[in-house]
Amino acid sequence: MIKNIIFDMGNVLLDYDPEVSLQLFLDNEEDRRIIKKELFEGTEWIEGDLGRMDNKSRYEAIKKRIPERLYPGLKACVYQWQICMTPLEGAREFVSSMKEKGFNIYVLSNASDTFYEYFPNFLPLDYFNGVMISADVHLIKPDIRIYQTFLKEYGLDPGECLFIDDRKNNVEGAETVGMKGMIFNGDFKRLSEFTAGLKIQ
Repeated sequence: MIKNIIFDMGNVLLDYDPEVSLQLFLDNEEDRRIIKKELFEGTEWIEGDLGRMDNKSRYEAIKKRIPERLYPGLKACVYQWQICMTPLEGAREFVSSMKEKGFNIYVLSNASDTFYEYFPNFLPLDYFNGVMISADVHLIKPDIRIYQTFLKEYGLDPGECLFIDDRKNNVEGAETVGMKGMIFNGDFKRLSEFTAGLKIQ
C-alpha cells in the first residue's frame, strides 16, 4: 500500500538544464565546453551538493584551472546557474493532484543549499510533508544512506513509499532500501496513469 510519494527535483519537478546558463553567459561553444566540464561536471559541483562548498569557494577553486578570460562567464554561471530551474510543464499540477488524493508528498534531492533560494518559487516548502536535500545531510543519491536517513527522519515505512527520479541509479538506490521506484521520463500523463492504480489505506 503506497502512502508516500517522494520526488526528486531536477528533471522531475524543475527543468535542470545547464545549457541555459552556458548559452546566456558564454559566447562560443569551446568556452561553454570548458565551463560545463569544470563547473557542472567537476568535483566542486558534487562538493556543493554534499554541503561542503559554497559558491564563493567553488568559483575560487575552478578559476585556477581555466583561462582568465573565462572568469566573468564562470562567475555568472556559478552564481546564476539556477535561472534554468523552471517548473516542468505539468509538475505543479501533478504534485497537487497527488496531495489532493491523500498521498503524503516529499522531496529528496541532490542539491546545494541554494535550493532554498529557488525551490520555493515552485511550491512553498511547507506544501510538502517533508523536504530533504543532500547538502543538509552530507550524503548524495544513490548512496543508500541518504534514503535510510530520509526514511528515519520522517518515520516512513519503505514499503509504503514510491520514489520518482529521472536517473536509473537513483531509483535503484531507493529500491535497495525497500521503496517502490519509478524512472521518470518527462511524461506526466504516463506517471498519472501509473499512480491511478495506487490505493491509499
